[in-house]
Amino acid sequence: MFNTSDAAPFDEAFDSAGHVRPEYAAACNYLTGLGVEGIEQMHQSADLALLNQGVTFTVYSDARGTEKIFPFDLMPRLITAAEWDHIERGIVQRVAAMNLFLEDIYHEQKILRSGLIPPSQILGSPLYCREMTGLNPIGGVHVHIAGVDLIRNQNGEFMVLEDNLRCPSGVSYVLENRMVSNRIMPDLLGSYRVRPVSQYPQMLYEAMASFSRSSVPKIAVLTPGVYNSAYFEHTFLASQMGAELVEGADLLVNNDILYMKTTRGLQRIDVLYLRLDTEFIDPLAFRPDSLLGVPGLMHAYRAGNVTLANAPGNAVADDKSLYAYTPDIIRYYLDEEPLLPIVPTYLGSRPADLNYMLEHLTELVVKPTDASGGYGLMVGSHASKAEIAECREKLKAAPAHYVAQPIQQFSTHPSFVEQEGKKAFCSRHIDLRPFAVCGADGEVKVLSGGLTRVALKRGSLVVNSSQGGGSKDTWVLYPDSTGASRA
Repeated sequence: MFNTSDAAPFDEAFDSAGHVRPEYAAACNYLTGLGVEGIEQMHQSADLALLNQGVTFTVYSDARGTEKIFPFDLMPRLITAAEWDHIERGIVQRVAAMNLFLEDIYHEQKILRSGLIPPSQILGSPLYCREMTGLNPIGGVHVHIAGVDLIRNQNGEFMVLEDNLRCPSGVSYVLENRMVSNRIMPDLLGSYRVRPVSQYPQMLYEAMASFSRSSVPKIAVLTPGVYNSAYFEHTFLASQMGAELVEGADLLVNNDILYMKTTRGLQRIDVLYLRLDTEFIDPLAFRPDSLLGVPGLMHAYRAGNVTLANAPGNAVADDKSLYAYTPDIIRYYLDEEPLLPIVPTYLGSRPADLNYMLEHLTELVVKPTDASGGYGLMVGSHASKAEIAECREKLKAAPAHYVAQPIQQFSTHPSFVEQEGKKAFCSRHIDLRPFAVCGADGEVKVLSGGLTRVALKRGSLVVNSSQGGGSKDTWVLYPDSTGASRA
């Protein structure tokens, strides 16, 4: 039933001797008792539940069709209370530091004058938003919603892989995965003391509402429309928050105030949750050919009449080339050591780093600084000679456009797949994206759980849904919960 032949040096469910970790004993016993036939029936029930809920995502590169049911992997990922406490404190620290960093670079730029970060890294970046210069968001908050991607290395240590501070997606799948678990394995879920995730829409609403100056906040979610890959999430969160779901054509700015068009006339919007990139939100300030945004939106924002979440210009803070500086950013603004380490990162813009990258391509993951969703990655150990040669030429032509990291041994987790003609729980690589929200008082709250993504292909390190990955329900346990009561 459990095949650990492809397990990484650190496997979430099994220790190095192949023994089940204590917190996973009840889960392994439960699934073993079901047998392959019972598990397949449960898998079909999960797919049906997701289909009925309309839980889909888009794979633009799949010629067979773009809309897919989000693959749900049956075995939950368990995180102990002690592990989660460390993760949560690390994310709170990281989001707080990034808010201070963004407030600084759009105002006094002390960190640039200190020499800690080369000014060209920020001011010369195409992601630096000059329209944000001198603008004062309420509470100095730029990062209202964050998704921080974590991996676990060969020593079992959680590390930050990247920050998502623009339009982090995936939290709706966290909630839907828990709904599926409740439906198809209530006995197993009930045997553990698992922290809930259903409170996220309320957390998000309270954070958004704290930025409104009205006694009755009016919040809207701005979506690019039905063809966006995350449209399901846009509709889900708007519905769960009791917010309006709007497109650019539904809004207008008059006298620097944002309004929504309704059959009863214009209705003012206090807080706009942006689910599209900065360059598309206002054709008067950014791309003039954008039909997705609202003309004059930045005027209303600069006048202080609407809060935009996340704030425009955050892209410069989660740019892959800035990632290497984030430990120093934490030390500079908080005078603290980072609680969550980062993966060593080489910048193509540094001559010494570039030379190392060119000489060690087979040992590195090379990433374009402006790509997401797993697109454009070159994993040296999996690449052909032709792919490595092509990557080398791209690096030489535009070195500042790339970063590289040593290939990491992501932790593995049992996942129900077909391997060598048989269905079994086989080891597959995973990561974790916890979600945090920040209110007007600067308090950062982290949802107790996150999106565990799994690379369903054998040996693959790319977990993104857009590249064929799936997800697991993430169970953050209360102290002393091992599921032993039903084991």
